Amino acid sequence: MRTDHLAYQQATRVAGMGFMLQAAIGLIMLVYGFIFNDSAFQVASEPILVGTLVWIALVVVFHQHRLERLEALERDDLASARGEDAAGIFEEGETDVAARRLRLMHVWLMPIASLLVAGLLVLFGLRTIAWFDWQTNPELDVASFSPGPHPGWQLAITLALALFAFIFSRFVAGMAARPAWANLRGGAGHMVGNALVLLSVAVGIAFQFFENDGVLEGITWGLAIYMLLIAAEIVLNFVLNLYRPRRPGETPRPAFDSRILSLFAAPDSIVRSINEAVNYQFGFDITSSWGYQLLLRSFAWLLAFGLVVLIALSSVVVVEPGQQAVRLRGGRIVGSVYEGSTMFKLPWPLETVEVIDAARIQELSLNGVPREVREVDLWDPAAEPINELFLVSANPLPDEVTRSVDQLEVAQRRLDEATGRADEASEQAETRQAVTNQFALLDVDVILRYRLKSGALIDFLNFSNDVRPKRSPLDMRELALQDIALRVVTQTFSQLSLEDVLSPQGSALPTEMRNRIQLAFDDASTGVEVVSVAIPALRPPGDSVSMFEELAIDTQNVRKTLEEARRTANAALAGMVGDADRARQIVAIIERYRELDRTEGPDAEATIDARVEAERMLRDSQGLIASFIASVRSLRWQIHMDARRKTDEVRGQVGAFSAAPKLYRERRIMEVLSEVLQGVRSKYVLAVDSARTDLDVEMQEPDTGLNLREYLDKPGESN
Repeated sequence: MRTDHLAYQQATRVAGMGFMLQAAIGLIMLVYGFIFNDSAFQVASEPILVGTLVWIALVVVFHQHRLERLEALERDDLASARGEDAAGIFEEGETDVAARRLRLMHVWLMPIASLLVAGLLVLFGLRTIAWFDWQTNPELDVASFSPGPHPGWQLAITLALALFAFIFSRFVAGMAARPAWANLRGGAGHMVGNALVLLSVAVGIAFQFFENDGVLEGITWGLAIYMLLIAAEIVLNFVLNLYRPRRPGETPRPAFDSRILSLFAAPDSIVRSINEAVNYQFGFDITSSWGYQLLLRSFAWLLAFGLVVLIALSSVVVVEPGQQAVRLRGGRIVGSVYEGSTMFKLPWPLETVEVIDAARIQELSLNGVPREVREVDLWDPAAEPINELFLVSANPLPDEVTRSVDQLEVAQRRLDEATGRADEASEQAETRQAVTNQFALLDVDVILRYRLKSGALIDFLNFSNDVRPKRSPLDMRELALQDIALRVVTQTFSQLSLEDVLSPQGSALPTEMRNRIQLAFDDASTGVEVVSVAIPALRPPGDSVSMFEELAIDTQNVRKTLEEARRTANAALAGMVGDADRARQIVAIIERYRELDRTEGPDAEATIDARVEAERMLRDSQGLIASFIASVRSLRWQIHMDARRKTDEVRGQVGAFSAAPKLYRERRIMEVLSEVLQGVRSKYVLAVDSARTDLDVEMQEPDTGLNLREYLDKPGESN
């Protein structure tokens, strides 16, 4: 082929067509993806639109090639018209402006375009991978992957565009076989890359008809890896071009010309490469032998035979012991459950098989990430995962604690009234007191171990699907089982007190939870058998570490105080009654007497009997009360006998009074005066008639010793 400006003009025209086709395909994918919220179309449009830069660079370079050829043609015509002497008018190379621009384009434009393409591919690839990673983070609000609402139209669009892209890439690859059009290999490679991208998206869409959206999502994630691989190859080509020796007159190969994509654009070269490799390995031209040619002619039949064998083998499924399997036809369960036997079905894809390892015991954490099992369990809240806490019934507070809390609340209420926040603070205090008096928090790790029931695979599959939602490490079936079990565990804990949970009796708590969870699973027809419920961690929340360390000491102090108070009470009761148990019986009888006195009255027979019984028990006891009662009875008899003695004395003086009342009265007056004036040093008698008074005064010295006569002569004193 003659290399002139017409050849490069044709290449420029083809490059322009490639740009328009590439841009049209990318815009169709992008617009459709945004209109119908199709994530796969949006991601697939990114490498396609980036490829438009390749065609733009090729259009510019081939146009400059055409200008260079025109310039060379004009120079040759001018030289031929003026002769050989005319060539010396200008220095060599001064008139090659287009040629210099072409060299600058190969030195600067093509590498810059290659690096720009690689940078955009890296940017879009990393952004797509980060977007998939963001979807698993519950703290970020990002759009989830959406497969699109019209899989039929999507499949038609992708297949049609892939067909156009592949045909055009084959056409361009055929042109690139000419040396003048060699740079079109880069455009052909990116165009066949478009076909591969569209074909992969079409495969993912086809799986949507079988209700499998995970394939399309995986292909979309793979497109990001594809962009990173193409970018890495472009960068590698750029580095190698810096050190590759250049031949005079050779057209440099741009870095965006992918060798991998070029193989797909010209698959016949792959066959030639394989033939050459086979010949090289055997040392002679084996590809021309009759055996190799027979293999090539029979390859299609052998491939078809192998496909038939594979389809026939897909009709037989061996269900191993411990496994359960059912047949699925179009996603619908057909037939019964197979266990440990051979199952025959229709060939794939008419029927598929769902095989579950029923004997395998699975674990499910009901409360977040379980703690790491260590030889020494150190309670360090900072190094442990933060899980949701459970509510349990709070232990009743002692009267002393309640009294202290009430005093603090009264002081806080007065402070709130002084600051003007009485209503709000009162409502918050009532709510807080109602919660803290009824519930307490508990940090528990609950591990559920379960397996599939025998012959219950249909219930297990009908219960829920196994689709794994975004931002969750569990699938829908595991999430449903976790919610049911968590509800049962929460209800069980809420019915127990904090002390009963922290100090369980043996394995009663896990066994009770297992029975309740199994009953809930049976009601929901889950087809699951609960093997066990393990509680590896059971303690108060992490913030109460310091208080929990003092719990044992405070408990011992409380027990010590109670024992001392009980001992003091028993000693006091024993001292009062003689026996603490007898004292409690007496108190009970007294309480019964008071209740009867209040309800039936003091004159009722039951009231009197209760009183008599209480008095008898108090009187018959051996303690201080019995001694006090005995002393009181003795004092009573002494007072009674003194009263009787005085009464008898009075009765004995009645006769004397009756015989001489006046004389009796004066004598008694004198006796009283004698008793009263006996201890007085100065004695005076006033208002007494001197004619009737006879005073006898005797002066005596007081006795220094013991004078028994003084004590014996006092008639008013008793021994």
